[in-house]
Amino acid sequence: MIEGLVASSVRFRWIVIALVAAMTVASLGIAAHLFRINTDVERLIDPKEPWRQDEIAFEKAFPQRSNLIVAVIDGQTPEETEEAASSLTRALSERKNLIETVYRPDGGPFFQKNGLLLMPQAEMDKTLDQLTQQQGLLGPLAADPSLRGIMRVLTLGARGVKSGDAKLEDLDKPMAQIDATLQKVLKGEPARLSWQTLLSNGETRVTDRLKFVMIQPVLDFNALEPGYEATRMIREVAKDLKIDAANGLRMRLTGPVAVADEEFATLSQDALLNNSIIVGAIVLFLWLALRSGPLVIGVIITTFAGLIVTAALGLLLVGELNPISVAFAALFVGLGIDFGIQFSVRYRADRYEQPTLQGAIRAAARGVGWSLTLAAVSLLAGFFAFLPTAFRGVSELGLIAGVGMIVAYLFSLTLLPALIAVFRPKGEKAAVETRWLVGVDPWIIRNRKPILIAVGLVTLAGTPLLWSLPFDSNPMHLRSPKVESIATYLDLIKNPETSPNVIDVLAPDVAAIPALTKKLAALPATDSITSIDTFVPPDQDKKLAQVADTAQLLDPVLNPARKPPPPTDADNVKALKDAAAALKTTADEAKADTPGAGTAKQLSGTLNTLADGPVQKREAASVALTKDLGPLLSGLRDLLHPEKITLENLPPQLKADWVAADGRARVEVHPKGNSNDDKVLRNFADEVLKVAPHATGAPVSTTQSTYTILGAFVQAAVTALVLIFVILSVALRKPWDVAMTLGPLVIATLWTLMAMRVIGMPLNFANIIALPLMLAVGVAFHIYYVIAWRAGVTDMLASSLTRAIFFSAMTTGSAFGSLVLSSHPGTASMGELLALSLFFTLLAAFFVVPATLGEPPAQPDRDRPEGEAANKSPILGQRRSEPVPVK
Repeated sequence: MIEGLVASSVRFRWIVIALVAAMTVASLGIAAHLFRINTDVERLIDPKEPWRQDEIAFEKAFPQRSNLIVAVIDGQTPEETEEAASSLTRALSERKNLIETVYRPDGGPFFQKNGLLLMPQAEMDKTLDQLTQQQGLLGPLAADPSLRGIMRVLTLGARGVKSGDAKLEDLDKPMAQIDATLQKVLKGEPARLSWQTLLSNGETRVTDRLKFVMIQPVLDFNALEPGYEATRMIREVAKDLKIDAANGLRMRLTGPVAVADEEFATLSQDALLNNSIIVGAIVLFLWLALRSGPLVIGVIITTFAGLIVTAALGLLLVGELNPISVAFAALFVGLGIDFGIQFSVRYRADRYEQPTLQGAIRAAARGVGWSLTLAAVSLLAGFFAFLPTAFRGVSELGLIAGVGMIVAYLFSLTLLPALIAVFRPKGEKAAVETRWLVGVDPWIIRNRKPILIAVGLVTLAGTPLLWSLPFDSNPMHLRSPKVESIATYLDLIKNPETSPNVIDVLAPDVAAIPALTKKLAALPATDSITSIDTFVPPDQDKKLAQVADTAQLLDPVLNPARKPPPPTDADNVKALKDAAAALKTTADEAKADTPGAGTAKQLSGTLNTLADGPVQKREAASVALTKDLGPLLSGLRDLLHPEKITLENLPPQLKADWVAADGRARVEVHPKGNSNDDKVLRNFADEVLKVAPHATGAPVSTTQSTYTILGAFVQAAVTALVLIFVILSVALRKPWDVAMTLGPLVIATLWTLMAMRVIGMPLNFANIIALPLMLAVGVAFHIYYVIAWRAGVTDMLASSLTRAIFFSAMTTGSAFGSLVLSSHPGTASMGELLALSLFFTLLAAFFVVPATLGEPPAQPDRDRPEGEAANKSPILGQRRSEPVPVK
């Protein structure tokens, strides 16, 4: 049947070529019309999975928290950072075409007015005490918030040290800050004094200089980078607002959208290099294998025509590609080209024996048709084994790749023979064999037992390594830490206050939060918990009374009845001179080793320089020192007059972030320890899930996706092995032959996993895909050998079959192995594992399989004339004869 198909393709070669050409052109149009890559990584897992159902339910309850870009702004002072975050929020809220929602989770009027009530009791007590102690500083500043007023405060401070009412060391940090600011002014550099830092004596939290803007952009999932336009606009707005290094500010973008976009940007960054290497390597190995330009061209045409047809069929079947299924192209080229090499190398071998080109093509069909068919069916079963799994990304890849194997098989037996007949490559002047390997097969046969014992011992000795083979389930480890989004994520994750690795639990309503919080807080892995109750403190009445007492004391200080007129330049010069003199006297009278003495002396000199300098410098100094003073005093006035917080008077955006429209409430749980550690995250997720089975969040999805994906691969591997075993059992009809086909392949897989443990390469979500791919390649290689062995072929390593397998492996390795060069860690790890597994697959095929099979079974020589001795050549069982004239 196969020989008849090939013969018909040769006979009607032009019709076959025309039909395939028309099919290819039509497929190209279909593929171009339907081509879509949906980069939404959430689609990679079947939405019917229970944990995915929980994620979907959470996203429906809080849609504003999905598909986010997080703008992380940090600056030199808390005031500058807050100002930049506020201005960016306002500007983006006006860009409705590319921004759906934008909000601040850590700032705004509500926090500025009610910040004291939201503090833990101990922190609020400390803050109120500091404000009370600083009333002597705040009063003069509130009365005269100018350069003159600040100098008078410095003068009063110096005199207070002299009178014993103050300590010089307490003024050390404030004086140093003022001096550093004025030094920048004198040098003509941008300068701005942080009064928040000065009043807190230099003590600031990470979140004081780090602010977040949560942005939900309009996404285009038809693009490789769905958030590209929104991201570009955000950066342009930030540039217009002067949120840049020149102004002491930095904005970095992270979050799910930014991470996904930059991941694809990283992949495309190496696309030209990788594709050039792939094409160049494929052409090189094809030439080395076939040594014929027409044959190389024929295989390339066949392969790429099949690729286009497969792309069209794949898009018709799945509708759109995903970040994993898009790899079908490399799969098709790597595996599909194997069929072309097997047929073409066999054709070359038979062309040496056959007097005509058509006879050689038919002989090649007879020689490899059955093994190609069996390999194709086994590959099809291996890929289709992924269809029922919950790992949708690989499931769709398996469907397209399986269909591609059908296309590759049919084209190799129709289009390729037709092209060979049209191109009419020159005949072979010598047998297609590797003579220097002729003695290897006999050596393997003679040393079968030692070889098999060594294989068994190595495998047995390495088995313990399998139990300690690590699996890296953290998807962030598969991404480049050099890109902004991942680098920012890694920075944030270092601090529990900013780490995004939190778990969300949905309470049925607000009333259920206290009981749920109590259970979650009791878990050993829990560090802290945030909920709507965090913003509606239960102990407000006590706090309001404390704040009111402090306000009664500070209100007259912050709101003076009389204020002097604005200072003239002469007033400022006098104030500078007075402060300089007071500081110098204080420094001179203090001991040399007294903390603050050196700072006071240095600041005195700076003030004199400023007083003696041009008026422009004093004007710049006035701006630098007072720009944030007015807002600080105004903020303190508001802070000391909070209102009782209720659910009803919470800002709508803040309330919506914690309470869903249907009344369910979100409880956010933060982990203890390093939240970027796989074990910490897994333990944290497992503990929370015992209390709240429907919890969601990065730790849960990371943990549960690990179970889902590993389960999918185990399910697919078992299914594939069972299907391939059934196929081979039906085809080969001998259990031993089936075992000899699959056994060495299992050994090669075990060796690959052992080698990974030895060299310290962990399995991960990316490179685990390489294992079934190389299993598929190995099945085909081993089938070729077993079929040849059953046909009585001797010296297989010296035969054209080994030549075909070797160069097919090199071509496949080029298609996959070039991924090692990728700057994307996940892709590179896939290439590394592919190269490693290919090595052991070939090792098993070339040495373990021949040793396991032993001497080929005796074959009846039905074609040999009576009395003629059988004389098998290494060329796949063809009887050796004198070469005929080449035609």
